Amino acid sequence: MQYTNTASAGNGGVATASANGGAVSIGDVNSGGNAGSAIGVGDTVGNVGVDGGTMANSTTLGVTANGGTAIADASGGSYNLAFVS
Repeated sequence: MQYTNTASAGNGGVATASANGGAVSIGDVNSGGNAGSAIGVGDTVGNVGVDGGTMANSTTLGVTANGGTAIADASGGSYNLAFVS
């Protein structure tokens, strides 16, 4: 008859890690020298109508806050006792 001995030692438990991005600070955003319509009207006589039209400007920002790599360790450490069952 052959017996099998098994030795067990404590483990390190549960390890958790997170790599949260945190906060992002953005300084001044310059979307160009958009000044709208510039209209020059000289000397006039009578009824004068001036229409600058419609202006639209959009600025798109893509901001990310990657946290990088998270590393967790659940090593059992030293001084764990092993037993045989």
